[in-house]
Amino acid sequence: MSKKIMYERVGEISYNKLGSKMEIVNYIGATNVDVQFYDGFTVNTQYSSFINGTVSNPYDKTINGIGYLGEGTYKKFINRKQSQQYSVWKEMIRRCYNNKFQILQPSYIGCTVCDEWHNFQVFAKWFDENYYEIKKVKTELDKDILIKHNKIYSPETCVFVPQRINVLFTKNNAARGKYPIGVSYSKIYNKFIGTLKNEHSTQHTKMCETINDAFTFYKIHKEELVKSVAENYKSLIPEKLYKTLLNYQVEITD
Repeated sequence: MSKKIMYERVGEISYNKLGSKMEIVNYIGATNVDVQFYDGFTVNTQYSSFINGTVSNPYDKTINGIGYLGEGTYKKFINRKQSQQYSVWKEMIRRCYNNKFQILQPSYIGCTVCDEWHNFQVFAKWFDENYYEIKKVKTELDKDILIKHNKIYSPETCVFVPQRINVLFTKNNAARGKYPIGVSYSKIYNKFIGTLKNEHSTQHTKMCETINDAFTFYKIHKEELVKSVAENYKSLIPEKLYKTLLNYQVEITD
């Protein structure tokens, strides 16, 4: 190719299939082209890839318009299967920014992911530093046990939790209706009922004259249950999680 054509192609503009603007900054030949995206990322590619838009940019926000792969050693796939880091990261992004998911799970409305975790590489590194299993049983990423009512996924607010612990904090706001957590009303007996269903589905109930009495019954037994489970896991879970469980308090606004 003539030097004139090589010179003319430097500065040429195109867009990849995700709409990211890119420019040729160095052209050696059709199979040796340096392309720079407008976020500063530069990649060596082929001229045909530049023209047809198949040049990938690791800073393209490919996951729900928020998450991007970033530059680093962590991969989406290992042996043709999604890596565990990527699978957890992608699901976290989906919960916070996918409208269809939030229609089915409205408790995630208003949840966000901290800016640094928009980058998969950053999250994956934190994952490797904090993830653990118990007797080969996977743990789950949780955002609101350490800080009650928290809606931000971040290194400061998240912890990996055994499923047995995680289910202790699962709530069904739609099912419980207008009464506080753990409280229902019996028309037959004209009384309020405090109910705690433990992890083995055994129910502890008490009929009470007032909402507060029924809630207090639930609160006492729920806190005892959480502390009991915490002691069972004391040597197996992070210390900050253990301490949070010991100090856990049920509030009437939960």
